[in-house]
Amino acid sequence: MYTSLIIATYNWPQALEICLNSLLQQTVMPAEVIIADDGSGNSTRLVIEKFQPLFPVPLVHVWHNDDGFRLAQIRNKAAAVAKDYIIQIDGDLILHTHFVQNHIEAAEKGKYICGSRVMINNTFTQRIINGSEKVTRFDFFRKGIGNRFNAVYLKKISNFINRVRSYNNLENIRGCNMSYWRDDFIAVNGYNEEFVGWGREDSDLVFRFDRYALKRRYFKFQGIVYHLYHKENDRSNLSQNDNILLAAKKNPGYTCKKGVSQYL
Repeated sequence: MYTSLIIATYNWPQALEICLNSLLQQTVMPAEVIIADDGSGNSTRLVIEKFQPLFPVPLVHVWHNDDGFRLAQIRNKAAAVAKDYIIQIDGDLILHTHFVQNHIEAAEKGKYICGSRVMINNTFTQRIINGSEKVTRFDFFRKGIGNRFNAVYLKKISNFINRVRSYNNLENIRGCNMSYWRDDFIAVNGYNEEFVGWGREDSDLVFRFDRYALKRRYFKFQGIVYHLYHKENDRSNLSQNDNILLAAKKNPGYTCKKGVSQYL
């Protein structure tokens, strides 16, 4: 299985550098890493160029012009050049050392994965960014994190629950921690690019995965990510995106009109 890890980013090179450093600490590496860059400036490009010779796998930069929040579009463009199995994260995360390995070992035909995240507070985030706090790993007892039960790592328990429990929950979707087969993503035409601005594009994708008869794999207690604090994104388009999602739910199909097919 060829695994492509897609990292979405926009104009926060300090966070991206921290994310890439955590990726270098993985027990298992993906076959390639693709940076899905929603129009960042030169500082982000320089971070990527610095890491390219350090990575044991290809580190690819997929970029388009900055024309507002177009996360759905840049993820489609990155997925178009990816292969086989896609792990999807954001560039403001620190990855648990087994993160990639967990996603790869949990991959199943007919299923997709949505993991959870642990929130790092503002004070701790600033200490990480300015280098006063050297972070190699977190655990349940670490100060400076919220919703700490998401930091509990119990892989065997997680796998057992997946075997005995039917899990098709469409709530609590985190596009910053997902994985799926590229063929399934293409079958539903990927992200709907009608979603512009923050919100609901991940819910729409998962809703269409469900219509396509995919199941969500139980993934609590593994595939852990730690989210660096930042101010909330502009949500002025949220009501419009809510309306697009509502219209999609009324549509009996599982594809969208403006999706990844444009780039294949």
